[in-house]
Amino acid sequence: MKNIEETSKFKKALEVVEALSIDDKGILAEIIQQRLRQRRRDELLQEVGRSQQEYEAGTVHRGSVADLLAELAA
Repeated sequence: MKNIEETSKFKKALEVVEALSIDDKGILAEIIQQRLRQRRRDELLQEVGRSQQEYEAGTVHRGSVADLLAELAA
């Protein structure tokens, strides 16, 4: 849940955006979308890196769903 300060910042940001021209709003929306996509890519790369480290450390197991179910049942 957002605290009062975060809500206030969000409202101020919306007020600033509302004051922009339609063209500037479009440009801002594109910039935000690009930054979100980049952040998601960065997070995915970090996750892939962690997964590779776990695999190299031998903490990741490969197998089929049947293998997993058999291991869980044991």
